[in-house]
Amino acid sequence: MKPLTAAASLCRLALLWLVTTGVAVAVPAHAPWSLMPQPAKVTQATSGAVQIADGAVVTVRGTKTNEVQAVAEQFVQRVASTRGLHLHLGESGTITFDVDAKADIADDAGYRITVNDKGIVVTSRSARGAFYGSVTLWQLLTQPGWVHGAPAQVSYGSVDDHPRFAWRAVLLDSGRHVQSVADIKQLIDGMALSKLNVLVWHLTEDQGWRLAIPKYPELTKIGACRRAAGLDAELTGSPGTPYCGFYTEDDAREIVRYAAERYVDVVPDIDLPGHSQAAVATYPWLGVTGKRPDVWTDWGVSPWLLKPDAKTLGFVYDVLDEVMRIFPSRYVSIGGDEADKQQWNASPEVRAQMHTLGLANMEQLQGWFTQQVAAHLVKHGRTPVGWDDSIEAGVALPASERVMSWHGNDDERIALTAIRQGHDVVMTPQETLYFDHLQSDLPDEWPGPPLAVTLQMAYGTAVIPPGATAAEAKHVVGVQAGLWAEHMLTFAHVQHALYPRLAALAELGWSPENARNWSSFLQRLPGELARYRALGIGYADSAYAPVFQVTGAADGAFKVTLANQVASGTMRFTTDGAAPTATSAAYVRPLTLANHTTLRAATFAADGFELAAPRTQVLDASTLTTRDSTALATCSKQPPTHLEGVRPASGDRPRYAVDIGNACWLWPQAPLHGIKHVSITAERLAWRFGDEAKDATVYRKTGAAGEFEIHADTCKGPLLARMPLDSTVQGQVHLKADVAMPAGAGARDVCVFATGDPRDGQWALARMTFSQ
Repeated sequence: MKPLTAAASLCRLALLWLVTTGVAVAVPAHAPWSLMPQPAKVTQATSGAVQIADGAVVTVRGTKTNEVQAVAEQFVQRVASTRGLHLHLGESGTITFDVDAKADIADDAGYRITVNDKGIVVTSRSARGAFYGSVTLWQLLTQPGWVHGAPAQVSYGSVDDHPRFAWRAVLLDSGRHVQSVADIKQLIDGMALSKLNVLVWHLTEDQGWRLAIPKYPELTKIGACRRAAGLDAELTGSPGTPYCGFYTEDDAREIVRYAAERYVDVVPDIDLPGHSQAAVATYPWLGVTGKRPDVWTDWGVSPWLLKPDAKTLGFVYDVLDEVMRIFPSRYVSIGGDEADKQQWNASPEVRAQMHTLGLANMEQLQGWFTQQVAAHLVKHGRTPVGWDDSIEAGVALPASERVMSWHGNDDERIALTAIRQGHDVVMTPQETLYFDHLQSDLPDEWPGPPLAVTLQMAYGTAVIPPGATAAEAKHVVGVQAGLWAEHMLTFAHVQHALYPRLAALAELGWSPENARNWSSFLQRLPGELARYRALGIGYADSAYAPVFQVTGAADGAFKVTLANQVASGTMRFTTDGAAPTATSAAYVRPLTLANHTTLRAATFAADGFELAAPRTQVLDASTLTTRDSTALATCSKQPPTHLEGVRPASGDRPRYAVDIGNACWLWPQAPLHGIKHVSITAERLAWRFGDEAKDATVYRKTGAAGEFEIHADTCKGPLLARMPLDSTVQGQVHLKADVAMPAGAGARDVCVFATGDPRDGQWALARMTFSQ
């Protein structure tokens, strides 16, 4: 190698300095910044950039130095763990966090980022604003196509940003299934990086009391445990080991502390007077009947309400005093939803109390109870938060109460009513922001209730009720997603349900209305998914997942059409069973494929990032004569719930589309020509569906354990096959039968149902196949 000249040595040293610090460099025009949620104002130059590489310095200056120092340290750690760049704090840095209480910034949570030849400056009025600016700066360092450890080029420009709403929330249900402290911290991290700032923590339920209250120790000895019914037995290890869990004061304080460092307010949710069966199971005197129920193992709405008397109110006040001691939030949620009054109505004592108070009905009695609880919170300087059920029932809520409006039907009529009664309202419509709901009708969609809440539906949530005036619209203080945990056994499921719909929620809560655009959101989403992956977040790919539509073609071939929910990304495929890559053939038109082909398809972004994992469609003699339950209609015409079965010894846990209480499916125009045999794969699931029991459909059985029956034309049409069942079998069963084909069989409607009472065990159909 030739020795370097002096000039070459200087050039090499200069290049080394450029790479290891972070300075302005001239670069060609850049792609538009991919930021989430979309900032209020973005100005991006066509040329020029600041390079940030290993060793770049981050400086803190201005007021509140200690708080901002903590923000900067979190930023440095985040960049190192995700981007692979190791920055450090020091003087005269390329990146500066500057906090000035008098800065010309729109909001205390707002910030400004400027990128120019002097470096990158994040300006804010507060440490909170600096934190949100640090999140956006991290996103600027993780633009699409970034490479771990490689220097980042941040193009010249500026971001001026502040939140639209003050309440940007996720409700986490720890009552039905418990998450670990570490899991909740991970959730808080994800919220904070989406600029969400309120965690409503649902701590009490019919199925479990989850917060230790020293004055009432039995709440976590009795109320925190339930019989391990259904899949809970897999979590505990056996049906004989109860499902238990609660949070100590230290646990709760640690979560509050951790959240505060990320500018997330933890709002405790103690549901009253309904959703209280676990409390009544602990102390029967809290209930109306005096009897001790079990801690509930079903899902749904329990009739075990708290007794609305002075003794119960004393208990409630004691609990809330402890809650206020642990949680510093200005807000405390007291629920008020789904209070089934059947026990109140049946109680002479409660009816007498209602008349003594001069009330007309039990809804008003609940309103009186809520007034007492709210007054206790107000006396202690807190603001009560609760659901909109009383308003729907025509009963006024306490004037002090902030209302979470989940009844989104009828053009948000209930939310508008709450506003006109003087309440501040948080919009959390179940139709579009209950993220425990299904995201799609894909066969591999994780369990959840209908109706589906797609990514686009979440993004399109009506935040301001139609008909609200400009003055009334100011009483909408925020948005909130619900994560109800009936079907969420694990934190992996919580993540699957939350992401990427969290990105839609974030943009609803943060971005000004004129900055929100669905097409722009889709263009920016791949960059956010890449960040999720770098953070180790197991997000759902349902929106991008390829969906196969298969029909017959000439000479025994198949015509296959591919699509995905958001009509975005490039679907790439293989026909040899190999997993598609970013260089595999792109789908541009329907495919005609031969018999005995294994088609696999995945979706990719423009930079090659995998947006959806490969899905597989096998094309063979059974393809057109097989349906899984997601491809069948329900006999009731109601949308199905997706449920999980028992985990097999190997492979994935099975998933089913089930009309709860009616084990009946329809296959319109099934191809029956020449059919001689039928097979069914099914599983008997534990009944845990509470108030669904009253609407259960019972089909008359002929055998002791029932059977699957298959009929042509209608559910009372010609019997094609009957397959006896065994109620003692655990896991999936595989049934086969000959088909008694009626004359003239071709394409015929088919009805298949399980006989017997579904409340003794809900049969779920995995798939059925006809064969010759």
